[in-house]
Amino acid sequence: MSDFEGLRALVTGGASGIGRATAHLLAERGARVAVLDLDTATVERPLLGHRADVTDDTSVRRAVSAAAADLGGLDVLVNNAGIGARGTVEDNDDAEWHRVLDVNVVGMVRVARAALPHLRRSSHAAVVNTCSIAATAGLPQRALYSATKGAVYSLTLAMAADHVHEGIRVNCVNPGTADTPWVGRLLDAADDPAAERAALEARQPTGCLVTAAEVAGAIAYLASPLSGATTGTALAVDGGMQGLRPRPAAR
Repeated sequence: MSDFEGLRALVTGGASGIGRATAHLLAERGARVAVLDLDTATVERPLLGHRADVTDDTSVRRAVSAAAADLGGLDVLVNNAGIGARGTVEDNDDAEWHRVLDVNVVGMVRVARAALPHLRRSSHAAVVNTCSIAATAGLPQRALYSATKGAVYSLTLAMAADHVHEGIRVNCVNPGTADTPWVGRLLDAADDPAAERAALEARQPTGCLVTAAEVAGAIAYLASPLSGATTGTALAVDGGMQGLRPRPAAR
């Protein structure tokens, strides 16, 4: 496909996991792509790497401006940078709540705020926020993480309403448990990594974790000019976790 031919895209958290898969897919489909991340050492051509800390507004504005200059403008923003958190409401102190909210929610705000002046000059402007099925399904040991993703879901809807008349579409993708470096670290830290992986896989009706490539495909769909009528939408890529209630297999 070449639906992104001639378009310019910016992907935050694009040096690994879902962001990396998305950046490469957009490039394969014709876009010129810049990546924002804390560490861009692994970012290789044709991607353009720009270092940024989404908790630092000055850093974000500088990096978005530099990326837009390198690309010659900006048509697509993939707001993907984020961090995880475990535990119930009792397990994380105020400092950790502020830290994760600052990255996962306010970080997206900072990047979007810096990108909007460039997006307004595009005739195919699209923003895709990486949310999570945790925004709409109650998951154990994910109180803080779920709160941030619930905020991202609501933020997406509000942004879509605010900018629809400017021709800027805003959507989000809601992955289920994805086989990413962060999940890999969680599994490595478990007492029985194999059993923990099996439990996560069993939680999804398909019986397997979501891949970064599958989430990237959904992001590309939402960002593509071919999806010009789609805005204010949350697209679940979760192996059926949100909506399906299959019967147990017969024994």
